[in-house]
Amino acid sequence: MTIDPLVLMTDVEQATETLLRTAEGLDDSVIGTPSALPGWTVGHVLTHVARNADAYTNLLTWARTGVETPAYATADAREAGITAGAARPLAEQVADIRAAHERFADAAAAMPAAAWTFHLPAINRSAAAVPWARLREVEVHHVDLGLAYSPADWSEAFALRLLREIAGDLPASAPAMVLHPAAVDHAIVIGSADGPAIGGPLRSIAGWLSGRADGADLTVSPDGELPQPARWK
Repeated sequence: MTIDPLVLMTDVEQATETLLRTAEGLDDSVIGTPSALPGWTVGHVLTHVARNADAYTNLLTWARTGVETPAYATADAREAGITAGAARPLAEQVADIRAAHERFADAAAAMPAAAWTFHLPAINRSAAAVPWARLREVEVHHVDLGLAYSPADWSEAFALRLLREIAGDLPASAPAMVLHPAAVDHAIVIGSADGPAIGGPLRSIAGWLSGRADGADLTVSPDGELPQPARWK
């Protein structure tokens, strides 16, 4: 699916503001509580959202200048940055996310049209894929805070793109299944068309396949238990 990256930046702006409203409604006591991601607190997730914006700013800078600027210096540096920032007070976390988003938005606005076609080895895609990657991070990790926001709050456009991306990225060893999201004309086949048919609301299927929902409102045909989706991110 090809979408103008600057159009997607509008969605990134809206998704970020929605996440920030969630964060601003919390208090410092929540920072150290478990998130929906094993081993991470709410503070870890918030810090990751900020550092991820900086990582994608680095990639856009690379595409614009041609000077190699990795998303993160190393994998260890990525983890260290998240750990170091996880326990900060809520106000500092919120300010950090907002500032990091503004740097990312400025980097996107500075991109000449030709720079969006620059191939980024770090993601094995052109720079035009970066705004979608950032939108995905914000929306999915908003759910990972483990608070009121859930896949039911995703837009249908986001849920469908996420669903198609996950289905296309799963390994050949993933359980075969045929997805029939409501209001989507064509089934999405994973592995083999001989797999069970999974039906239900689009957002619910996307949430379940991404590991962000339990699939309780989905159907299976022939009758049986839902297959265990392959691990995503």
